[in-house]
Formats: sequence, C-alpha cells, structure tokens
Amino acid sequence: MGRSQETNKKKEVRSKKEKKKKDKEKRRQERKENKKSNSLDDMIAYVNEDGSISSTPPEEQEKEETNAEDIEVSVPKGSSEEESNRVHQGTVTFYNESKGFGFIRDAENGESIFFHVSGLMEEVSEGNAVRFEIIKGKKGPNANNVKVVR
Repeated sequence: MGRSQETNKKKEVRSKKEKKKKDKEKRRQERKENKKSNSLDDMIAYVNEDGSISSTPPEEQEKEETNAEDIEVSVPKGSSEEESNRVHQGTVTFYNESKGFGFIRDAENGESIFFHVSGLMEEVSEGNAVRFEIIKGKKGPNANNVKVVR
C-alpha cells in the first residue's frame, strides 16, 4: 500500500480553511436572524440648536424663532474702496533692489505694507518718506503708486 501524499501541514491548512468557512457561515446566519428593520423611522436623526444629534425630535417649546429681516448680510465696514484709494504716508523700512520688493511702515497705523517694484513711480531707498495707495493683493494689502515725499 502507498503512503498518503497529504502531510500534517496540509491537513492543518485544510482544517483551518474549513473552520473559517463554518465561522463565516455562522456569522451570516446570525445576522439574518438578528436583522433589524431598516425603516425610515429608524434612520431619522434630529439635531437640536446646540448641534447635538438625538433619536427623539426636539420639543416645540425649546425652538427660538428668528426673524429673517433681523439678519444682516453686508461687506465688512473696514474694507471700503474709498479708504483703500486714499493716499497714505509712510517710511520705507526695507527695500531689496535686486529682488524688486520692499516694505513701507504706514505712518497712520504703523502697519507694514508690502510693495513691488512695479508699484513704484520713482526710485526709492530705505528710510525715504513716501506717499502711496493701498490695493488688495493676492496675499494681503500692497502699496501702489509709491512716490518719494520731497
């Protein structure tokens, strides 16, 4: 008689696969038996005014009425075009001629404003008193039409 071609290792692997199949089938059967109803009422969630989610609807007396006419939608008051187009005065605090940019300290509020060489009307250097307009740039306010005060 010939010996079986199946080794112990092969038997272990086969038995593990069979056990996995049986466990998987058992879990599938349990899910079918314990299946919950997926009705619309079970899926609805309610959100209260604090943003908390619950399964019960909020009480009518807790709701606060908001008048739509009381809601104001507008542009912030600090960003009007008139203010940005007016002429400011300041001092050049930094200027890199080789890279073509610099910064001006606004005399009115002490804010540091970026400027590019394309916004210069005449040559400037560090320490010059200048007049300029503020325009909106990609990364914030930029000085434009920069002129030296004589």
